[in-house]
Amino acid sequence: MVDRHLIDAHVLLVDGDRLLLSQRGGTDEFAGRWHLPAGKLEAGESITVAAAREANEEIGVVIDPSDLRVVHVAHVTGSGQEARLGLFLHASRWSGEPSNREPQKCFAVTWFPLNEMPSNMIEYAALGVRAFLDGAVVSFSEHGW
Repeated sequence: MVDRHLIDAHVLLVDGDRLLLSQRGGTDEFAGRWHLPAGKLEAGESITVAAAREANEEIGVVIDPSDLRVVHVAHVTGSGQEARLGLFLHASRWSGEPSNREPQKCFAVTWFPLNEMPSNMIEYAALGVRAFLDGAVVSFSEHGW
């Protein structure tokens, strides 16, 4: 195992009683499974800026980083080749209509009723969704960015 941890930012985009999920593309063990719009932090980037950037790159929506609230933090192994720290952020506002902007990485982008999440979600993403649905409140701050 590599001697580092990845940091992922996951975006929970909720419209009324629906949550937006993306279906992973590719050929690995996660292909065809549902996940949240997400991605890894880049050098010099804060969590909220990374989440807003990933949402724009993957699904074409614009989110002001100040409209993101952390609802869950998960430190996991077994979800890829490296251990990771995942931060799940709920977007209170955004602009634009979500669409699949990365068809080479994603099979579909679909709204799901909050009470009917797909059974084939990636377990790691399901943790953050479950925490959000259970009303999780997480204290979080950024300093020095």
